Amino acid sequence: MVTTIAGVGTPETDWQSWPGLHRFPPLDLSGCDRVVLLAPHPDDEILGVGGLLRRLSLRGAAVEVIAVTDGDASHPASSTVTPGRLAALRRAESASALRALGLVDATVHRLGIGDGAVAAAEPAIEAVVAHLLADVSTSTWCLSTWDGDGHPDHEAVGRVARSVSQRCGVRLLTFPIWTWHWALPADPRVPWSRARAIELDDETHAAKLAAIGCFASQIRPLSEAPEDAAVLTPAMLDRLSRRTEVVFE
Repeated sequence: MVTTIAGVGTPETDWQSWPGLHRFPPLDLSGCDRVVLLAPHPDDEILGVGGLLRRLSLRGAAVEVIAVTDGDASHPASSTVTPGRLAALRRAESASALRALGLVDATVHRLGIGDGAVAAAEPAIEAVVAHLLADVSTSTWCLSTWDGDGHPDHEAVGRVARSVSQRCGVRLLTFPIWTWHWALPADPRVPWSRARAIELDDETHAAKLAAIGCFASQIRPLSEAPEDAAVLTPAMLDRLSRRTEVVFE
């Protein structure tokens, strides 16, 4: 369900005014001792479920992140930063963000798939994920972007996660990112009936905000040139900085 993503998107005030957003059942965090998260781009793991990762880690769960791409195509027309340099920046930002969340022991598996080319690499990604999830217990959870999120890389990663999780018998939780931009409250294209909420306490919320702040290449312009504009606009950050995260079971 790749969706055209343009403009400022649905205002956060519209989301907060929707009663449904505040009625999702809470996610039960018990029974998880290992979480394997598939991140299409550096920052997706933080924007979507940074608070959940921190909460699971504080409960004793081991955290592993599969960094599918290095996000080297976030500014494709930039004359300021080369794709290679941007990839290095974003890898460093992601590492700093995990530390800001307190996830100093998180394991990161970097696949180096081309940004924007994830769908073509689905078989290779699936092989890696299947290896990591083989012969695991039901206490291992898999997290990924939702396979209806509207961005082709996010949806490809979501398809891989769903396929492997079903095959390995692992609990899958998916999270929306771009959905908050293009969808509307009560939008029938979104599986709200499967939504679960994760409340962030003050410390966890502050840690998530600090982690988001690590992504300087995405939240601030690379230069004054139009092609170097920030990818994560204030409107997007409003939607992704809530005190409550949402996942789909």
